[in-house]
Amino acid sequence: MCEEQSANARHGVDGVGVPRRGRRRSARHRGGGRTPRAVVAGRIVAGLASAAVLATSGVSWAAYRWITGGLHTSDALDRVGRNAPRHLDDSVNLLLIGLDSRKDMNGDDLPKEFVQDQLHAGSSDIGYYNTNTLILMHIPADGGKVQAFSIPRDDYVQTFNGDGSSQGHFKIKEAYSNAYTGARERLYREGVRGSDLEAGSRESGREATLATVQKFLGVPIDHFAEVNLLGFYDIAKVLQPIQVCLKHPVRDRYSGADFPAGLQELDPKQALAFVRQRHGLDGGDLDRTHRQQAFLSSVTHKLKAQGVFDDLGKLRGLFGVVKKDLVVDSKLNVIDFARQAGNLTGGNVEFNTLPTEGPATRNNEEVELVDQDKIRALVRERIGGSVSSPSPSSSPPPSPPSVPSPSPSRGGGFAGESVKEGGIPCVD
Repeated sequence: MCEEQSANARHGVDGVGVPRRGRRRSARHRGGGRTPRAVVAGRIVAGLASAAVLATSGVSWAAYRWITGGLHTSDALDRVGRNAPRHLDDSVNLLLIGLDSRKDMNGDDLPKEFVQDQLHAGSSDIGYYNTNTLILMHIPADGGKVQAFSIPRDDYVQTFNGDGSSQGHFKIKEAYSNAYTGARERLYREGVRGSDLEAGSRESGREATLATVQKFLGVPIDHFAEVNLLGFYDIAKVLQPIQVCLKHPVRDRYSGADFPAGLQELDPKQALAFVRQRHGLDGGDLDRTHRQQAFLSSVTHKLKAQGVFDDLGKLRGLFGVVKKDLVVDSKLNVIDFARQAGNLTGGNVEFNTLPTEGPATRNNEEVELVDQDKIRALVRERIGGSVSSPSPSSSPPPSPPSVPSPSPSRGGGFAGESVKEGGIPCVD
């Protein structure tokens, strides 16, 4: 908590302003998406496939418009894509962003009672606009196993703005908040206020996160989805109870986690505590990362079992609740992706946690040092070599000669054991 509060003070959270470089569009409501980049056969085939899905399922165009209407979309990838590493095949990389913010889409505080009692997340000032969850999913062109890479939030890396300019070296989770703060101040000086101010600030934050992850891993990002704490809660509320499995009993007053060992069913409040706990765990943030992976596996397993991916009526019910808290890139066809997501279940996804080289103190904060060459090599090995070589400008500064012992690394160099999707994995 103290670390997050100090981050708020550093960013100057006092309700001022944000930039909208040039006239780029910020996150907006969408009435119907543009055709996405196809996984294998290109735009035309994807468009025909989507049309065929709608026709054969008997779902009207009005129903499609209802599902996608009101969905918040972002053009952040338009700018970031100009400097992206090139694709070597037709694979697709999707970045999942979990925003640690206690604000709604307009920048207003969530109700105090809700934040404290249901989210068990302190006050609305804590967390600011840090990205506490970053998971890159690599969907291969040949339909093989999907590789998902979780990036520890405290990795000390060079962070970037959407235009490719360097922010300096920070925790990777701070790329979003750094850009958000700078943009907000500039936009405020320009006279931007209200929801436009918040939307423009967040768009800069998304651009920075996308640019930083691309530079760090050396892979292009084709699509992304962002959800905040409220969105996570709403998803858990729709799908409750959520089954999870723990190897050991846990109790943590910070997150509110209080669970016995074994298989159990969680309500929304408990689900949030499950994925947020890091105190009292041997691996700290790394164990929390494995919790997030296990939760995603459990959710997709349940959606598959209930036939949600194959039923646009059920998709409509799901999106009707969660789309107010969700932001996706403007080129992502959510119906088409949901159909593809059904094929990603059944053990076809493997979650890996990228390794760190041990804790250190930088900028008066505790961080995790990383070896970027090592990380890129691990990613390259798993996704077939479609990773560009690291450039000096994107590498973090060299670690000091005396580096603490690395985090436990198993499973081919990754941190901890890989979490296999396709059921209810048991984690620490």
